[in-house]
Amino acid sequence: MSQEQDREAEENTRTAQPAAEGPGRGRARAGRRWAGSLPLALCVALGAIAGLGGYTFVYAKGASYLEDEPSACANCHIMNEQFAGWQRSSHRAVAGCNDCHAPHTFLGKYVTKATNGFWHSFAFTTGRFPDPIRINPGNLRVTEETCRSCHGDIVHAIDGEHRGAPRLSCVRCHESVGHLH
Repeated sequence: MSQEQDREAEENTRTAQPAAEGPGRGRARAGRRWAGSLPLALCVALGAIAGLGGYTFVYAKGASYLEDEPSACANCHIMNEQFAGWQRSSHRAVAGCNDCHAPHTFLGKYVTKATNGFWHSFAFTTGRFPDPIRINPGNLRVTEETCRSCHGDIVHAIDGEHRGAPRLSCVRCHESVGHLH
């Protein structure tokens, strides 16, 4: 063999040695490769979430839900009937949507708005909402407590006459007061 061939054989032996060190060595390299692409995958996933969330927030006029403007409730066409009913009601002069349908504490109001916003968006996007629209039990409790708070003197007089009986529901008897149909 010539010296050049000897050098080539020696070089080939040196480059082949790391692979010959054991099967775990190849897996370690593959793990490092995956670990290197993990930040990229995470950035792509976060970017997609931020992009879709931002688009949805702009498309659905999300900032309007942070305010107390009743017209925001009609951003979704399914609520047009409720909004039109509120505009014809006697409560229009004294109460907006949040006055009756959100707690009167800062935290309670925005937790309720965020929760309702998420579930309303989910229901309207997937088409899984009752027709006609129905209030859920949690929101019904909020609305009932608001009635009792605003009309405390009347409620106290009525509750006083019915001692021992189950508490009467304002909303059950006065269902269309806030949304005249």
